[in-house]
Amino acid sequence: MKEPFITKEKAAEIIKKFPTPFHIYDEKGIRKNAENLKKAFSWNKGFKEYFAVKATPNPFLIKILREYGCGCDCSSKTELMLSKAIGAVGNDIMFSSNDTPADEFKYCNDLGGIINLDDITHISAVEKACGSLPKKMSCRYNPGGIFKISNGIMDNPGDAKYGMTEEQIFSAFKIMKEKGVEEFGIHSFLCSNTVTNEYYPLLAKVLFELAVKLKNTLDVNIKFINLSGGVGIPYKPEQKPNDIFEIGNGVHKVFDKILVPAGMQDVAIYTEMGRFMLGPYGALVTTAINEKHTHKEYIGVDACAVNLMRPAMYGAYHHITVLGKEKQECVNKYDITGSLCENNDKFAIDRMLPKIDMGDILYIHDTGAHGFSMGYNYNGKLKSAEILLHPDGSFELIRRAETPKDYFATFDCFDIYNSLING
Repeated sequence: MKEPFITKEKAAEIIKKFPTPFHIYDEKGIRKNAENLKKAFSWNKGFKEYFAVKATPNPFLIKILREYGCGCDCSSKTELMLSKAIGAVGNDIMFSSNDTPADEFKYCNDLGGIINLDDITHISAVEKACGSLPKKMSCRYNPGGIFKISNGIMDNPGDAKYGMTEEQIFSAFKIMKEKGVEEFGIHSFLCSNTVTNEYYPLLAKVLFELAVKLKNTLDVNIKFINLSGGVGIPYKPEQKPNDIFEIGNGVHKVFDKILVPAGMQDVAIYTEMGRFMLGPYGALVTTAINEKHTHKEYIGVDACAVNLMRPAMYGAYHHITVLGKEKQECVNKYDITGSLCENNDKFAIDRMLPKIDMGDILYIHDTGAHGFSMGYNYNGKLKSAEILLHPDGSFELIRRAETPKDYFATFDCFDIYNSLING
């Protein structure tokens, strides 16, 4: 059973001030999760989580994570700018991008951030953009093939556009060392949203063994190994959540088995989680505003795929609770739809739920990462507000809802602009 972190009464209180739809985040849950991650990897002296900014690019939330020592994993100049604005510069930035414009390499370097190269050809691009290579750099590794764990295939890295082959990694490190790089990192991302405690330890084994070979072959100083993201969350009620303490312990065992005997006990472990850090601690709150009885039973809500596109884009499952009806039997089969002119604009298909009446408040779970951030403006729809629920029950607006003026803002250099914003 998935339980909301707000009640119907609390939702009604918030709606009086901020109408639906909106994303809401649970500060208490975020803090506890960040604290647990830090404890789970406390055995590693240099451990650092670089929160994946793309997952939830809200400075109010990232500043909470910063209190627990988190840095920022950035993938674009705009995300670098956001990080700079909240004081995350220098070693607090990991710039993991691909198909990267040269000026973004320079911008990151000017902030003192760590550049994580996606391809060997980017060495010359960084050198040209920055004048010389930074003293500390990282490379992204893709082993290719199929990545498996005990219960089957997890993903197919060979089809992914990211990272370098093992041969390229060796060549890249050799070139970078010759060009003045003194401290090296290794990064890899092989699977997305894994709900298993095996993933990180298995990935760690792959990267630790590679690190030992690189050190012994090229005599390079490997300062950190970045396990990236991929630790997921249980979107479905029947799924068992990951145990971050068991994951941390699993990585620790592999660390002691492979790196310590190689004299690499000072290597720092980095992570770049987004979904695990914030996913369960966010929800999309929306109101039932229409019902339709045709070949199927439809409930139309005031949110749409603009506010949460994962179900439309991936067919992804997000659990739905009808607030105030948690104890009622789920005997009605509904498609929960938004108002976009697209038939895939559905938060749920053939979902068994309690009887929904107009005005009921629906709580769509697990939108704290890759929820608001993936929004867009199709059909002229406007992005929602974001609200932070504090541990004492008070709440705060941390991003206002868009207005038509925001939607038309990029026309401000044309004569038609005033007519647009004045309706």
